Amino acid sequence: MHVVDSHCHLDRHAGDGDLDEVIARARGAGVATMVTICTRLDEFEPVKRIAEAHDDIWCSLGVHPHEAGDQHGVVVEELIELADHPKVVGIGETGLDYYYEHSPRAEQQHCFRTHIEASRRTGLPVIVHARDADDDTIAILTEAYEEGPFPGLIHCFTAGPELAEKALEIGFSISLSGIISFKNTTALQAIARDLPLDRILIETDAPFLAPVPRRGKRNEPAYVVHVAEALAAIRGVEVAAIAAATTANFHRVFDRVTPSGSSCA
Repeated sequence: MHVVDSHCHLDRHAGDGDLDEVIARARGAGVATMVTICTRLDEFEPVKRIAEAHDDIWCSLGVHPHEAGDQHGVVVEELIELADHPKVVGIGETGLDYYYEHSPRAEQQHCFRTHIEASRRTGLPVIVHARDADDDTIAILTEAYEEGPFPGLIHCFTAGPELAEKALEIGFSISLSGIISFKNTTALQAIARDLPLDRILIETDAPFLAPVPRRGKRNEPAYVVHVAEALAAIRGVEVAAIAAATTANFHRVFDRVTPSGSSCA
């Protein structure tokens, strides 16, 4: 059984000094592909180098909403130019985070719109972070989609059913993390149970949010298997069915990555 970790932060593991071991454990657990996520443009180079060094690892390019205030100079043309690299398979993560509000809301919204336009012009999926910002996320996605379609997904989904419905309506997929394995997330589990199977991805968001039975420990891509197990239990199906569906969905969303494990760009 093979699975994909569609969203992790391998540069954090590099900083911890055990990146090679983390990657080896992921492969040993059956993780066939990993996408390591960029959160600041001035940290893109080390993220990209990790992807360049491994055939089964790709990367994204973008500015996290926490960093939007500090990286407010990002422009569409810069994102497009950097995204021309064959290992870049997504734009983001970007979006809105009104829980911590490390950046002003106006800066987050401007940055989000900039990334959406880069997604539209490159054809690469925009990777959306949304926390305590459902209404504005829906409004921006709706407004942007009326200007022209663009591919994307909501990563580490923890929002309400309205955002799930809007995401599905505009053709997005929804990525589920280890949070679905937590006992106190029954509302999220209900959404995960009812999502169309062909629109679901899975992720770790490592090194954050380790799933049960690893909760409380540092997360890593190997643990995406536990996310698949949790989702299978929620939906009452075999884990192999979840692994097969989410892997196929990943390759449809991130279509710059081919199932054979090589970049087609």
